[in-house]
Amino acid sequence: MAKIELIFFKNKKRHPKDIKKVIAYTICIGLFLCIFSCKQDSHDKERENFDVSLLTQSTELQLSGRYEAFVHLNITYLKKAAKMKYKAGKGLCYLNMAGVNVSAGNYEKARFFFNKAEKDLENSENPYHKAAFYDDYSLYYSHLKLNDKALECNNKAFQYLKQAKKTKLTQKLLPRLYVNKGIYYAWKGWLGTSLKCFTKANALENSAYTNCMVAQYYLFFHKPDSAGIYIAKADEKMVNQKTTDVESLWVYYTMGYYYNEVNNSEQAEKALKKALEINIRTRHTYSSHIKDVYKALADLYKKKNDGGKAYFYLKKYMEEEGKSDAERFATMNKATEDFILEVKQESDWHKNDLPLFIALSITVLTVSGIYVRKMINGLKQKKNTLKEQTDALKNRVQTKQLEEITDLAKRNDSSFLLKFKELYPEFIKALLEINPDLENSELTFCAMLKLRFSSKEIADHTFVQHRSVQQKKYRIRKRLNIPGETDIYDFFENLDE
Repeated sequence: MAKIELIFFKNKKRHPKDIKKVIAYTICIGLFLCIFSCKQDSHDKERENFDVSLLTQSTELQLSGRYEAFVHLNITYLKKAAKMKYKAGKGLCYLNMAGVNVSAGNYEKARFFFNKAEKDLENSENPYHKAAFYDDYSLYYSHLKLNDKALECNNKAFQYLKQAKKTKLTQKLLPRLYVNKGIYYAWKGWLGTSLKCFTKANALENSAYTNCMVAQYYLFFHKPDSAGIYIAKADEKMVNQKTTDVESLWVYYTMGYYYNEVNNSEQAEKALKKALEINIRTRHTYSSHIKDVYKALADLYKKKNDGGKAYFYLKKYMEEEGKSDAERFATMNKATEDFILEVKQESDWHKNDLPLFIALSITVLTVSGIYVRKMINGLKQKKNTLKEQTDALKNRVQTKQLEEITDLAKRNDSSFLLKFKELYPEFIKALLEINPDLENSELTFCAMLKLRFSSKEIADHTFVQHRSVQQKKYRIRKRLNIPGETDIYDFFENLDE
């Protein structure tokens, strides 16, 4: 418009009609630019609303473990993005699918969706899209314990986020980038830098989760006093702010760990049990988190000398460690396959993509082969160590229980048979299979023989004559059809094996 005015003032001998034409032309240009600008603003606003709505709803469904609803939502938005001709919108749907597969440990499918997302987001004009992509990609590498690659992606996410305009999405992403960076540096052993990242994230977000991450840092260094300050803040934030289930699970785990460190077993147990409740509510979405809760509970009960519960939770921890991919991914795989069927209908899904996907998969498997073998060997060694600990704890528990029921028998306590059944349930079952008409007094007598009490000991503890005990032995032989040449103690010893 400035150029038009310049031409007009250079030529002062213009006809009045010419002047009117120039003015009319200038007005038209201005109106056109105004309309175009308004349309562009409306276009950008529509896409921004798409991003916010999709990402907010997806996060909520993912954290609640509602896989089917999560997939259905992303299928809906995939179709919506196609109608809008919004390529980056499709990329965000793929990115969501990659993220949920990473959280479930389904890394092969995650890599496939990352490739699809990258293809649609690489030319996006919105730097936030690339920041979100590299943030999720960094989490993928961190799950594979490739911390250098995770940091590399995290740094790229920071670079793109600096270029993005300030929105609700960018403000939410920034502190989480600092949290993730703090975790990656901690794993690398750069603990001072790690703390700086956690405190920066907490200064930006000041949520239950970010306070919890600072507390975890201090707990790692065995500084419970410093950790306690942030545990209290995390607890306060959970009451006053809306905290997602998965973050609440992690906060309660940290609180339980902290209270165990300061010998407040009551509060530790309470916090860890709340974490277990959340795990059930979210349909075991974050199994990699809950195994730490089981381990913390095992340590807690071991500290309280409650061998039975310590053994139970250590066993749960081992079960979680040893779960196969097929068991863990069953629900996730079904939901993911539904999404893939929808993706196959997209125009950019051609048969020649499949060889590319296979080639990429082979490359990933080849490159990570050595690392995977090393990790498997490490897990086997860890599993063997845990098995030894579990067996030792189991023997300790059984020895303690055996001492308790032996003492009950010696005192002729009425609860002896009930406690005996808890320790040897198969023994009583086997007796009743031989003779369902056995009375409780006979079962009690058999239980004492199982514990290898002599006739004299039984007579002394039950306040009867030695001869009466011998007669009872004879009747039991007849009731259970025990041959005369078979030692009665050996018979009961081998009965439940």
